[in-house]
Amino acid sequence: MKHFQGKRPHATRPAGFLQYVGPGLLVTVGFIDPGNWASNIAAGSQYGYTLLWMVTLSTIMLIALQHNAAHLGIVTGKCLSEAATEYMRPWVKNIVLLTAVGASISTALAEIMGAAIALNMLFNLPIKLGSLLTLGVVLILQFTNSYKTIEKIIIGFVSLIGLSFLFEIAIVHNDWGAAAAGWVTPAFPNGSMLVIMSVLGAVVMPHNLFLHSEIIQSRQWTLQEENIIKRQLKYEFGDTLLSMGLGWAINSAMILMAAATFFSSHTVVTDLAQANAMLQPLLGNAASLVFALALLFAGLSSSITAGMAGGSIFAGIFAEPYNIADNHSKAGVLLTMIPATLIIFLISSPFDALIYSQMLLSVQLPLTIFTLIYLTSSEKVMGRYKNTKLGKMLLWGIGLIVTILNVALLLSYV
Repeated sequence: MKHFQGKRPHATRPAGFLQYVGPGLLVTVGFIDPGNWASNIAAGSQYGYTLLWMVTLSTIMLIALQHNAAHLGIVTGKCLSEAATEYMRPWVKNIVLLTAVGASISTALAEIMGAAIALNMLFNLPIKLGSLLTLGVVLILQFTNSYKTIEKIIIGFVSLIGLSFLFEIAIVHNDWGAAAAGWVTPAFPNGSMLVIMSVLGAVVMPHNLFLHSEIIQSRQWTLQEENIIKRQLKYEFGDTLLSMGLGWAINSAMILMAAATFFSSHTVVTDLAQANAMLQPLLGNAASLVFALALLFAGLSSSITAGMAGGSIFAGIFAEPYNIADNHSKAGVLLTMIPATLIIFLISSPFDALIYSQMLLSVQLPLTIFTLIYLTSSEKVMGRYKNTKLGKMLLWGIGLIVTILNVALLLSYV
């Protein structure tokens, strides 16, 4: 069994469920990153509560795919990148993993940009200076803290983001009847397809599938006993449900806040800075401050996990686990974070940076999804824990839906 960051626990039996919670929350920050903020606020400000169903559907799809990625890590003791290196032809593996590193760079670009926008809101710092400060803070956290410390930091950030939106919802008047209908009733208002594709197509992110298969192993004990493996799989599913459920609640809260604040006043918002500027006269200084702080927490936490994912993917190319003390993992983190920051300096418009990042994700995501399904459906890789026929059909269906949405989103940009 490999050692996660050199500190894999060696207990002979798994701890209780609450001690297992954590890996799913690190994945959740990618589900509530600045890119999702922009899409959710656009959805709520333009269409009120009618597009809340997107959050429900995207969360269901996300649970299935992340659950599948975590199973790969638990059963094989390898992350998605390592498994691809071992079980796929070298040229296929290189295409998938090198483009996945590119997708991690693209993701990190959007996350660093989000934190920089928040710093601009809070302290009027230029975006480029804010990007450098974000890069510095994130690299310090990644290179000087153990996984356990980073996990606690992320959980703290996610908790603060959730509390921030509870505050925002508490000070606005929501139509809860309309919201309840919106969560479960698909609707396609005129002109809404681009927003729908943006939310549904960008929820499942390539780096999160790689990350989940790696970090789930921080909770892995002895795998020789079948009853322990089964308990691990059960605990993982509980952690994934809890974490993705929290992501569903936070994303829903963004749409609720935008619907109650902007849609009701007939104000269309398509930019995070515009949303913050509009909140102050509508809801007061406190609401604007809380919004900016929550965005900062989201940008920082998702930047950390994007760097970890990049390190995991790059190390996996060399058939190695993620270990920040190892040179390949360090190189992967730096190859993810530094180019992402440099690209921000080359692009004059933050909006353009977010568009370009989503375009690259749209191209790469199908490669990662279908690589995952191929590996987890293989008896050679998973043994008796390979996907069932029904599970395989479900995953292929979700993969095709997400792929079609991302291709459509890409074509809309082109």
